[in-house]
This record gives sequence, C-alpha cells and structure tokens, in this order.
Amino acid sequence: MTGRDGGANIGPIGDFDPVVILVRPQLAENIGTTARAMANGGLFHLRIVAPRDGWPQERAWYASSGADRILDAAQVFETVDDAVADLHRIFATCPRPRHVVKPVMTARGAAAELRVAANRGLRTGILFGPERAGLDNEDMARADTLVRYPLNPKFMSLNLAQAVLIMAYEWFLTEDMTPPRELMTNETHVATKGEMENFMSHLIRDLDETNFLRNEQKRPGMVRNLRHFFTRGEVTEQELRTLHGVVSELSSARRNRS
Repeated sequence: MTGRDGGANIGPIGDFDPVVILVRPQLAENIGTTARAMANGGLFHLRIVAPRDGWPQERAWYASSGADRILDAAQVFETVDDAVADLHRIFATCPRPRHVVKPVMTARGAAAELRVAANRGLRTGILFGPERAGLDNEDMARADTLVRYPLNPKFMSLNLAQAVLIMAYEWFLTEDMTPPRELMTNETHVATKGEMENFMSHLIRDLDETNFLRNEQKRPGMVRNLRHFFTRGEVTEQELRTLHGVVSELSSARRNRS
C-alpha cells in the first residue's frame, strides 16, 4: 500500500499534539501531500471525515514522500461530530468571511493557543475543509475558534497541503528554539569588544602616522565613523586578524617607500 517501505522516521509523536482533520477531502494526492506537510511541522495525528473516494487510497502514500506513518495511522469518520467527539478544543480554518460569530485568530496566534492547550493536557484539533469550497457553516459551528491566514487579499488561494503546512509551520515554531538569526563562524568566533578595540587602536595609530587624521577638528568624527563601520555587524576574530594584517602591510609598504 505504501510508496516507500515503512516510510521515513518522522519523529516523536506527542499525545496532545493537535489533530489535523480533513473534512470531505476530494483527492488522494491531496491527502498524501497533507501528510507530508504535517510531518514537516511536527503534526502527526490525521483524521479524515467522509473522503469522497473512500479510504485507503494508494495514491495518497505515493504523494506523501515518505510520511507513511501518518497515513498508516489515519482515522476515518463519517461526520465532523464523530471526528471531534474526544477533543477539548477545535479550531477551523476559514478562508472567506462567513456569517458566523466566533473568535478569529491568525495561524500564529492559533498555534500559540494550541501549544498552551497541549501543555495543559487538552486534546485539540484543526478542521480543514474540502478543496473546492472549504468548510461550510455547519462545520464551523463545531469549532471554538476560526483561523484566517493574513495573505494577499487580492489572491488568497491555497491548496489543501499549503493550508496545512502554514499551520504546521506555526505550530513547530512555538517549540523550536532555533534563533531566527545566527552567524556561522566555523572555526573562529565573534570578536569580543576588547579584540575590536585592539584593532581600532592599531588602525588609528597607523592612520595618525600617515597623517590621514591630521585635521584636528574632523579627527574625532572620522574616528567615530570608522568605529561605527567596524562595530555595525558581528565581525569575527579571524576577520580582525586579516584586517590587522592589511593595516600592517600597508604601513610596511609605506615605510619601505620612505
């Protein structure tokens, strides 16, 4: 039945991770790519409500790119009520304005709420509607909260797997401790302020010897500009050593010409 023997080792599965609930999905390939998107973001519980073409469908496994375990464990239900009966909180993706009075959150806000609920031992689910029309009012009536993605208002068309991936990504970020920005330094390290000051002293000393800073009125501002330039980013110790060499070499060349 699977596209790969056993599929990928997709990681630990938590008891209180949100359940992705596909309501009346139409294409097996979309169910498979949804499982792939779920695995990317650390969502592993899949429920399918009234799939149009029945279940299981071999094409889903081929489309999942190795997320076989999610499909193998997927549960099938006849109604939304059946699919959510054992859950404590339900979120529903809502691509269009509807005549429904409910709290509306972004994917990021919803992911934070889902994480809080999971930490409290509450079981949660996220409803995703059929590819063509999305969830209807009866489906959304089962949800506590609606989720809308802040996308380009002129074009908000997503396929099913994309919609799931956005939610899965935001869920993953609520636990991921990877800093949003880091500097790859390899075998060197970010220079300390002391190392930077040592270089600045070297540079200024040589600039004084060349009379580059001869204008006494402009000298403080020129030195500040140099300091701002070299301290604007995270200069590494290796880069500072290279700059020391550049300054020394220029000074040596100047002395040899004298």
